Amino acid sequence: MKNRSVKIGRNDPCPCGSRKKYKNCCRNSKKELSLKETYKKQYDIVLKSPKQIEGIRRAGSLLMQILDDVEQMIRPGLVTEEINTFVHEQTIRAGAIPAPLNYRGFPKSVCVSINDVICHGIPGNRVLQDGDIVNVDITPILDGYYADASKTFFVGTPGPNAKKIVSIAGNSLKLGMEAVAPGATLGDVGYAIQSYAEGQGCSVVREFVGHGVGIDFHEQPQVLHFGSPGKGVILVPGMVFTIEPMINLGKKELHVLADKWTAVTNDGSLSAQFEQTVLVTENGYESLTPYDL
Repeated sequence: MKNRSVKIGRNDPCPCGSRKKYKNCCRNSKKELSLKETYKKQYDIVLKSPKQIEGIRRAGSLLMQILDDVEQMIRPGLVTEEINTFVHEQTIRAGAIPAPLNYRGFPKSVCVSINDVICHGIPGNRVLQDGDIVNVDITPILDGYYADASKTFFVGTPGPNAKKIVSIAGNSLKLGMEAVAPGATLGDVGYAIQSYAEGQGCSVVREFVGHGVGIDFHEQPQVLHFGSPGKGVILVPGMVFTIEPMINLGKKELHVLADKWTAVTNDGSLSAQFEQTVLVTENGYESLTPYDL
């Protein structure tokens, strides 16, 4: 975790988007009385209250219990529909709702993406094979609050390419989260991911990005996994969003299959993803869906 100044600097760009310096804009204006109102008006970003953060944290705790149990299931011979059934039943048993089910027509309660599938894989009759990599992406709604996270797992014994892409994807998320602090920008987050992943000879998917989350499935802001330092929205305490870099071993280009959901690499290369729900705190960040990277 990085320690950064909580307050926006006097000479920093004002977070309201006016392109004026903070000292000449909201710092000495009535608009400063509510940074929450400013972010909602300018960016449609909801800065979360302590009550909302606690609700998201509880949803995140449930998510991680389920994801940890899924990890124990992963083995050659497992049918992806079994993952869906387990996630659905565990979510309902906890008094929660699986957010993906029927979201914009998505037919299942979890996304299961194998090998060259970048994201939004639909569980079904596909059987996991030794050497596969599989991403499981879970989003429960508990008491009206959403948390969102995913991990990529090895199935059986991984080959060298599988080890490489999973390692790079995990490190990409770690570096992206470490760039989060008050006063940093979304461009800092994207740059941290892009510069690392591309430096390792991999590519970063552009079409799918992280997003605000907590009181809805997908909120503002969009969190690009590529970008330039110092660009984009300034991060302030109370922002909650996912960071979920999708990293391809080959080129970044993709296409979506006829089911209108499953996104795959054009060149058939492996793709891996890790995702956590992140809160901007007073002195850095907190993962509300924490796991080791």
